[in-house]
Amino acid sequence: MGYVRSVNVAVLRTGEWTGRMGRTGIDKRPVDDPVEFTPGGVRGDQVIDTKHHGAWYQAAYAFDTEDLRFWSAELGRELVPGNAGENLSLLGCESSFAVIGERWRIGSAVLRVTGPRNPCRVFAGFWQHKGLVKRFAEIGRPGVYLAVEESGDIRAGDEVRMLSKPGHAVTVADVFALAMGDRDRREQVAPAAQDLPPKWRRQLRLEELTGRADTR
Repeated sequence: MGYVRSVNVAVLRTGEWTGRMGRTGIDKRPVDDPVEFTPGGVRGDQVIDTKHHGAWYQAAYAFDTEDLRFWSAELGRELVPGNAGENLSLLGCESSFAVIGERWRIGSAVLRVTGPRNPCRVFAGFWQHKGLVKRFAEIGRPGVYLAVEESGDIRAGDEVRMLSKPGHAVTVADVFALAMGDRDRREQVAPAAQDLPPKWRRQLRLEELTGRADTR
């Protein structure tokens, strides 16, 4: 599928664009040593805004280096691995088109694709682009949030290997489009409901189509 270009952990930042939290862990930097990925998150990383980040289904975030190059051209400045706030900078993976529920082995860890990352004003402020949320939605390549099914170490150069893929074929990009307001995608995304975290399933109103109720 591809491989890990770098593993990145947070350097805490402050600034007016960080919002009410005052600090953010969005600025992530590559590390040379293996990093442990656990169901509770990435060892050595820091999550400040735990209301919107850091749930079990957001244990790690991955973004493609090819997309970093696209945004470098878009913004007129060089973005490097970690600049999208990603723990895993991937090369040759097309992660935004991974199927929801897809399982990967990277290093000694097993990760599962849970859904897209939605852009926010902290992200826009970090990239110094006021219109980023809208433009990010238009491009539709949000990268992926990952749950950790088996803890393990990951380092730069590790191969991303497919373990399993659900048959519904609903991708991260499909769910992102629905989350960004394309309500025509609801029927298309509904078959992936069982592989989405309950909170996101409710937010996307998929239970109305599937009949699944989950109050967790």
